[in-house]
Amino acid sequence: MLPWILMLLVAAAEAVGNYSRADFPTGFVFGSGTSAYQYEGAAFEDGRTPSIWDTFLHPGGMPREDVGCDGYHKFQDDIKLMSEMGLEAFRFSFSWSRLIPNGRGQVNPLGVQYYNNFINQLIAHGIQPHASLTHFDIPQVLEDEYGGWLNTKIVVDFTAYAEVCFREFGDRVKFWTTVNEANIFSMGSYCIGVTAPGRCSPAVRSSCVGNSSTEPYIVGHNILLAHSATWKLYKDNYKAIQNGQVGFSFYSFGMSPWTDKQEDVIATQRTLDFYVGWLLDPLFYGRYPKSVSERAQGRIPVISEEESKQFKGSFDFLGVNYYVGVKVKNDPTLDLDKRGMLADIGAQVSIPGFATGQIPDDGYPPDASSFISFMEYLKNTYRNPPVYIHENGQTTRRSRDLNDTSRVEYMDIYIRATLDAIRNGSNIKGYMYWTLLDCLELLAGYDFSFGLHYVDFDDIEVKRYPKFSAKWYSDFLNGKNSKLSYVITQVKEEKTRFST
Repeated sequence: MLPWILMLLVAAAEAVGNYSRADFPTGFVFGSGTSAYQYEGAAFEDGRTPSIWDTFLHPGGMPREDVGCDGYHKFQDDIKLMSEMGLEAFRFSFSWSRLIPNGRGQVNPLGVQYYNNFINQLIAHGIQPHASLTHFDIPQVLEDEYGGWLNTKIVVDFTAYAEVCFREFGDRVKFWTTVNEANIFSMGSYCIGVTAPGRCSPAVRSSCVGNSSTEPYIVGHNILLAHSATWKLYKDNYKAIQNGQVGFSFYSFGMSPWTDKQEDVIATQRTLDFYVGWLLDPLFYGRYPKSVSERAQGRIPVISEEESKQFKGSFDFLGVNYYVGVKVKNDPTLDLDKRGMLADIGAQVSIPGFATGQIPDDGYPPDASSFISFMEYLKNTYRNPPVYIHENGQTTRRSRDLNDTSRVEYMDIYIRATLDAIRNGSNIKGYMYWTLLDCLELLAGYDFSFGLHYVDFDDIEVKRYPKFSAKWYSDFLNGKNSKLSYVITQVKEEKTRFST
């Protein structure tokens, strides 16, 4: 066995000895997650119509994404995996295209049946369902008809779709999120064009159509309108009966200045304003941050007095997707035509030791202090709201090697950091590791993976294989101690590469 692997695993084992599942507050839940487009497959089965992701990834063909992890057919086996691991909660998303194939109007009974079966199986295995209404994937028909999130018409259609979900599943689903990563969806899909529907200014990406300096702001505003209308719908018509909660999801980094220079310190706060405050400030204070309003003046929608009242307080919890800490450097030279909204931010954001935008081949460098600092920022800036860590996970090159030691180290550091943040007073209610399976990654395809289980796409059964991280997480959840003898045994068992 390689000595460095043993050292990593021993270090992880010793670290786990410093805390346990029992140290977390009563009611805190641990789980994992996935999303409809990344997991389900069955792209053209039982009435489902294309989403914007189907169009974005393959306008004419039928690639691997149409089958995906085949969760539409294998969900019962996967839920057994979750149960055997000891997962207490699972976060998934509904496919709007599967439930309402035309985007509005008639509901697809086969779609309802699938999600009923999925939810019932979770509950039967003692797993708490957490549901996102959309994870980047609205029906293509609405994109074609009126431009999707660029048009306020989507507010009516989204709210009607949400009501279908509340009506059909709300007796069992008590934790709802409206739009996954609303900030990153708006930026990635309408500023730099790397996620569906892939819009941006031609100067940003030659194959793009759009306007990177206006469209992200329009989409973000419309998401706030749809989210707040959905929250009110649930509050007025369902909360008293179903006793559930509706939350708002966003992505963030832990941010620190590149240097101690005042310009980098100011740029760091400004970057927080654009990444976090842009969509959170309206929910708490009914307005955009001053830096955002001033820098995007004339291009960002003005929040009316009526909208301000609608936005304020329209959430029951925040869903935080957090992966890595970054350094921020002031950069006033960014060109608006070529960078769009990113030029308004006026800063370079990079993972320490890597170029701006680069994904490390060997995974994100875990940084507990950046995570804890960000939780402190949320606590102090936004009155310590209830928070679920909806996504936190380690990326690695996709590999058949099941000894994902860097993932174990990453999980250990961030789970312990979550406990430290709670002890510092942060109101964190749950932790969901991203993700259960090595399915499609929206930014990296199948080159990189985050899963606790390897998925063999060359196998007709799309077989799942637990990695060392799955066993480590399971043992943690079940209160087992990772003693040195246990680690050595596990290494010997897991030091395997299987052939297909």
